[in-house]
Amino acid sequence: MDFNLSREHQLVRKMMAEFTENEVKPIAAETDKTSQYPRENIEKLFDLGVMGMCVPKEYGGAGADPLASAICIEELSKQCASTGDIVATHNGLCCDPIITHGTEAQKAKYLPMLTKGHKVGAFCLTESDAGSDAAKGQTEAKLDGDHYVLNGSKIFITNGYVADVFVVFAMTDKTKGTRGISAFIVESSFPGFSVGKHEEKMGLHGSPTAEIVFTDCIVPKENLLGQEGKGFKIAMQTLDGGRIGIAAQALGIAEGAMEEAMAYTKGRVQFGKPISKFQNTQFTFADMAMRSEAGRLLTYQAAVLKGEGKRFTKEAAMAKLFCSEHAMLTTTKALQMFGGYGYTKDYPLERMMRDAKITEIYEGTSEIQRVVISGNIGL
Repeated sequence: MDFNLSREHQLVRKMMAEFTENEVKPIAAETDKTSQYPRENIEKLFDLGVMGMCVPKEYGGAGADPLASAICIEELSKQCASTGDIVATHNGLCCDPIITHGTEAQKAKYLPMLTKGHKVGAFCLTESDAGSDAAKGQTEAKLDGDHYVLNGSKIFITNGYVADVFVVFAMTDKTKGTRGISAFIVESSFPGFSVGKHEEKMGLHGSPTAEIVFTDCIVPKENLLGQEGKGFKIAMQTLDGGRIGIAAQALGIAEGAMEEAMAYTKGRVQFGKPISKFQNTQFTFADMAMRSEAGRLLTYQAAVLKGEGKRFTKEAAMAKLFCSEHAMLTTTKALQMFGGYGYTKDYPLERMMRDAKITEIYEGTSEIQRVVISGNIGL
């Protein structure tokens, strides 16, 4: 058991730490304030090979492993969780199911688009009446000759109004429950595809979230992803991997908040000494550091298991649950150290705290993670 990062993973961390400091940090506050999609930085991440980095080299990717992707998301999220979210969704929720379940023709067409082609990907599962209970989805797909006709809508779709390629889940047979759900690759240019409401969110203001509407949307028959009726299984497998990305995002938020708070408390003098010298402050930082280390081990373990082709459902759920709750606790305590200043937009802590909350909700709430974990420990 080797707990040391390989030279390649160390180089990935160094590259992303430098990119985050030089490109992401300077615009993070403005991105949050204006709710603008950080298009220029996403284009640069395509150029660096980070977007779609786990795609095999023969399809235009870097052939990186899940651990490298997690490290990238972690580093980006230390300063801008929105950017980390965009990358996590593209890599884990769009590219990954096409890599895993796509036909050779689908991979040859779409994976180069999602890497060299600079096309952004998204994942459409959630509906207004189907959140945690994903099997309640009402979006339908009916086969009509050489194509399927999709009708329905999806909500809270990350990358929704900037994405070009969507992995979409729809009912092909409502009488079969979860066994009647199928997965499709849908392009934003397909007839009948449209973007609905742009969500205004508490946090992640730079992450474009929207409703996606299908009105007699024409999807070629060859864009069925996997077998008909196997969509629910594909969705659950994809979310297992996606949870590693959210764990990494939450871990990065917590680490970034701790770094900001440590720098502030070293310079803030009260009662004759820096507040970093008070035992209460030091104990709080000790707890933060311990939780970050534990969260990193959980996240990296899940990523390595995924890369080795082993089962990682429980480990991914544990990582996501632990890191998301760590992010919420750490940002709250870090903001407290700033006092009134932390409540203002002069410092990044209030943004980090707002961004942290969603990690306890999306890609499976904390409660759902506990359901997954308990179901995988013999109960």
